[in-house]
Amino acid sequence: MNIKATARIVLVAAVPWLTACSSNPSRQDVGMVSGAIIGGLVGASLTGGSTVGTVGGAAAGGYLGTQIAKDMK
Repeated sequence: MNIKATARIVLVAAVPWLTACSSNPSRQDVGMVSGAIIGGLVGASLTGGSTVGTVGGAAAGGYLGTQIAKDMK
């Protein structure tokens, strides 16, 4: 799978996730989603588009995004 296809999959998966919020998202929510998207793209690019790399990058990015948002208070 190439990088453009992976990016499309990540973005298509993130849109319903973001629109499901009925209230304004917290800083942690925004950090988690942003981190997951960026992490997924970085993981995919580093591993040549492998699924494991994409999912692992998204998980790590989501975790890091949440932690960074917590510290920004």
